[in-house]
Amino acid sequence: MKKYFAEFIGTFALVFCGTGAVTINEITNGSVTHVGIPITFGLIVMAMIYSIGDISGAHMNPAITIAFAVNKSFKWKEAIPYIISQAAGAFAASYLLKFLFPASVFLGSTMPLGEAGQSFILETVLTFFLMFVILQVATGSKEQGMFAGLAIGSVVLLEAMFAGPISGASMNPIRSLAPAIASNHIENI
Repeated sequence: MKKYFAEFIGTFALVFCGTGAVTINEITNGSVTHVGIPITFGLIVMAMIYSIGDISGAHMNPAITIAFAVNKSFKWKEAIPYIISQAAGAFAASYLLKFLFPASVFLGSTMPLGEAGQSFILETVLTFFLMFVILQVATGSKEQGMFAGLAIGSVVLLEAMFAGPISGASMNPIRSLAPAIASNHIENI
């Protein structure tokens, strides 16, 4: 249960802080800024990896859980409880943001700027790069493991910095799903 609770907390923190930055940027007419949003996402990912990584592996993303299971570095029987914990954390964060910021229309939902096909391809490539880095640094040598949070958080920051304005740079299905449902903006799911 400890690892499931860690996944709940980690995903809650990721969605609360990351989509919270988008939400606050929305309701304050840009005070967080485009640069501030990727920094927020990158830093919360890094902080949660260092905080809960030893407990649950700090997946915080169903795509990561599935990638680890496919890679045979995670048991398939653990995947469903992890994904349920991640979903619970993401939805709890999204509904808390809805309560705190009722003026927000989107609650940090992933809102692509371009065509759906363009964003789908961009998200696929972004997620591949993220998964590639995670699989290399999170399962590598002890020296790499010490820097895993920095490497993974940096990839999230980098990808959100350049691709965020076009696709939303979600790289995480539950990060997109929870605020979309909470804000009732499911048109881009």
